[in-house]
Amino acid sequence: MSERELHCDTCEGVQPFEAPPCVDDHGADCPELICTRCGTAVLIATFAFGAARMAARRRRPPVHRRAA
Repeated sequence: MSERELHCDTCEGVQPFEAPPCVDDHGADCPELICTRCGTAVLIATFAFGAARMAARRRRPPVHRRAA
């Protein structure tokens, strides 16, 4: 089990959180964490977007709509 300190909303302060045994084989990178004081569970989600993908979205021509 890995451990890190995060803010717990239930405890209203910084508490140690640990990852429970992960059935999805995430290992130390498991996104599920539990407060060791009160048992509140949190899910850590990270998203990575490629710069090229974001740039391609910005270059799209505007869509012109006409009223009927």
